[in-house]
Amino acid sequence: MSFYEKVQQIKEIPFSSRMEQVSASDVEHVLRKQRLDEHDFFVLLSKAAEGYLEEMAQAAHQKTIQHFGKTMKLFLPLYLSDYCVNTCKYCSFSIDNVFPRRKLTMEEIDQEARVISDMGIEEIILLTGESRKHSSVEYLKESMKVLKQYFSSVGIEIQPLNTDEYEELVESGIDGLTVYQEVYNEEIYRDIHVKGPKRNYKYRLDTPERGCQAGMRNVNIGALLGLDDWRREVFITGMHASYLKHNYMETEIGVSFPRIKPNVGSFEPAVEVSDKNMVQAMLATRLFIPTAGITISTREHPKLRDELIPLGVTKMSAASSTEVGGYSEPNENQSQFEISDERSVNEIQQLLRTKGYQPVMKDWQII
Repeated sequence: MSFYEKVQQIKEIPFSSRMEQVSASDVEHVLRKQRLDEHDFFVLLSKAAEGYLEEMAQAAHQKTIQHFGKTMKLFLPLYLSDYCVNTCKYCSFSIDNVFPRRKLTMEEIDQEARVISDMGIEEIILLTGESRKHSSVEYLKESMKVLKQYFSSVGIEIQPLNTDEYEELVESGIDGLTVYQEVYNEEIYRDIHVKGPKRNYKYRLDTPERGCQAGMRNVNIGALLGLDDWRREVFITGMHASYLKHNYMETEIGVSFPRIKPNVGSFEPAVEVSDKNMVQAMLATRLFIPTAGITISTREHPKLRDELIPLGVTKMSAASSTEVGGYSEPNENQSQFEISDERSVNEIQQLLRTKGYQPVMKDWQII
C-alpha cells in the first residue's frame, strides 16, 4: 500500500463541512493534549483555531526546543540546469516559456561551489528543470565529484527517479531529497501539468517513498500553496509526512510551505494564502509531528521569516539564487521564481544569534 490509497480515502471526506463544524472547545481540547492524532491536526487547521494562534505558537516553540534546541540549519540552493520537458502553468522553467536555457559544465559548477563555500555554507540542494537528458543521473554523479570537495551535505530537488537511480545517487554522496507534490488535488494537478512526464500524479506522489527506500538520510515534502484550498493541502501534506515517518523511521522527514511567487507567464494563484494562514499551517504541523524538520526559504519576505524563527522552523535558506549560474554570474539568466529575502548569510547568522539561536552550518559529513 502506498500513500496514494490514503489520498483516495481523504478525498471522500466532506472536508469543508467538517471544518465548519469544529468549535472553539474542540481546539481547546486538542491544545491540552500531549500527543495529537490526525483528527487533532484537522482541528488545528480549522477556522476556529485561528483564534488560538498565540497558544499554538507557545506550544510549537516548546516542542521545537525540546526536539531541536535553539538551533537553525542554514543552506543554499544551487541550480545546475533550467532545461525542462514539462508544460506546467505556474513555473518559469516550463518548456513553453522561451528564454536561453543553460546547463552548467563541471568547471562552472566548481566556480559556483567556490562562491557558495566562501559564504560559509556547507549544505546545499541541487535543483534542475525536469529533463532526464540534461540532468541525468550520470550528470549528477559527475557533479558530486566536484561538490563533495566543498560541502558536507548535498541534497537534490530534480525530476522524480526510480529507486535504483536514487540508490546510485546515495552511493555518490547525495544524502537528501526534496520533492513537492505541488498540489494533492488530483484533478487540479492534471489541469496545471499540461504536458510531459510530470502529469503522472501517482509516480510523483510515490517519489518521497522511493527516496526513503533508497537510503536518503532526509526527505522533504510539501505542497505549493495557492493551487487549492490551503487547509486541505496542508492536512494531506501532514498526513503524507506522518505516513513516511511511520514507515521509514530511519529517515529524517521534513516539510516545507512554499507559496506561489511571481514567475514567467500570466499564471495567478487560485487561492490566496495569507501570512496568517501560513503561520497556522506551520504551527499545526509542528504540533502534529514534533520531530519533523520545517524549512522556510527566501520566497518569504524578511519580516515574516524573522517572526517565524521561534515558531517551529529548523532550517532556512540564505542569500539564495534561483538562476542557473546565479552565484558567480548574478542576474544573467532566467530565475525560477522571485525571492523576497536578499539578506546575506552573515546577516542571517547575526539575526539568529540576536534571537538566541545557534546557526548550524554542518551536521553531516559526506564520506
